[in-house]
Amino acid sequence: MNWYLKVLQNYVTFAGRARRKEYWMFVIFNVLITMVLTFIGVTIRLPFLGNIYSLAVLIPSIAVSVRRMHDTGKSGWYCLIPVYNLVLACKEGNKGENSYGPDPKADIDRNPQILHS
Repeated sequence: MNWYLKVLQNYVTFAGRARRKEYWMFVIFNVLITMVLTFIGVTIRLPFLGNIYSLAVLIPSIAVSVRRMHDTGKSGWYCLIPVYNLVLACKEGNKGENSYGPDPKADIDRNPQILHS
């Protein structure tokens, strides 16, 4: 849950890098929350409830995707290439600093309390 909240705290931060765990945890929580809200919406006859949530987290979703591409050393525009962006999202990020910033994995390895602050 901390990874999901971390993405929401960086709501419109397109600069920097996002490691695989941050990206995929956000995706998993996003899918689960959307499914639950859609189910609740259909139950109470508000079928668009899940869509409202999806629209609310659209910008953070794009931002974390761009940061994930940056972690692999690619431009955020690679998010627009359908299959290749999935390959990059699954690929391990560049070790050490790249042109988009310091290695986020190294920051967390050095200071595990980052996620709890």
